[in-house]
Amino acid sequence: MNDFERIGTLAPRRRTVLRLLSASSLGAAVLPAFAQAPSRLPRLVTVSGAITEIVYLLGAEGQLVGTDTTSLYPAAARGTPKVGYMRQLSAEGLLSLKPDAIIATNESGPPVVLDQVRSAGVKVEIIEADHSWSEVQRKVQAVGRAAAKEAQARELQARLDVEWATVQQRVGAAKGRKPKVLFVLSHSASPQVSGEKTAAHSVIGFAGGVNALGGFQGYRPMTAEAMASAAPDIILTSTQSIEAHGGVDKFWQRPELVLTPAYKKRALITQDALLLLGFGPRTPASISDLHDKFLAAVA
Repeated sequence: MNDFERIGTLAPRRRTVLRLLSASSLGAAVLPAFAQAPSRLPRLVTVSGAITEIVYLLGAEGQLVGTDTTSLYPAAARGTPKVGYMRQLSAEGLLSLKPDAIIATNESGPPVVLDQVRSAGVKVEIIEADHSWSEVQRKVQAVGRAAAKEAQARELQARLDVEWATVQQRVGAAKGRKPKVLFVLSHSASPQVSGEKTAAHSVIGFAGGVNALGGFQGYRPMTAEAMASAAPDIILTSTQSIEAHGGVDKFWQRPELVLTPAYKKRALITQDALLLLGFGPRTPASISDLHDKFLAAVA
């Protein structure tokens, strides 16, 4: 029985005496405890599918008041109010949701919009996206701070660090030639291929492959000349790219791909775009899956 329960069992005369003592040290100690309301948890907007995933893993989804259009996992995230594409945000749309904090990466913007939101008194957490494991760690820590879930964030990070170390140890122990892998981004009618300083470049390396294209940063149009010189063993793309082409058969009909060793073996690997390139909590599982498929493709 706690102190408040004991007070409730006192005789009427003694309860009257205690009420008269409300201004005394006893009353001063007890009454504020009754009056103290629980603090409200921060209202969050997340601008990154990977960041939104972390919110759900920390059990903070009830604090989400908005997400961007890349936030499609888990399925429940699709039903959250959307603030638009991560690079095309509006201050009015963000502020209309009355968030306490916005969590985004440095790939979000425009910057002037985020500055306007800050000026309105909203906390903006910006995470550097450098396509490393440290990026994932920074996302977990940022969500923990913004959501007031720091203890849960530390527990999640510890578990993810173990998963990542296990996968990288397995990749590092692999023997034989590393496959040349070409990432094709083809969500529109004009396919592009990835060079250095891209999420795809890092993913290929983490999974035990070698980017078939180098010497430039970012993305370039996919050309027949580039395909012939790259000579990839494997084509890596997103499931969304395959869907945009109308299926695997239609994808392989692109004339540029005919010039590659990958075409002869139909060595094609696909993953969901967010899983593949998002650098979120499912990245260890993504890399593990890719590594197994890389080995099988060149066996």
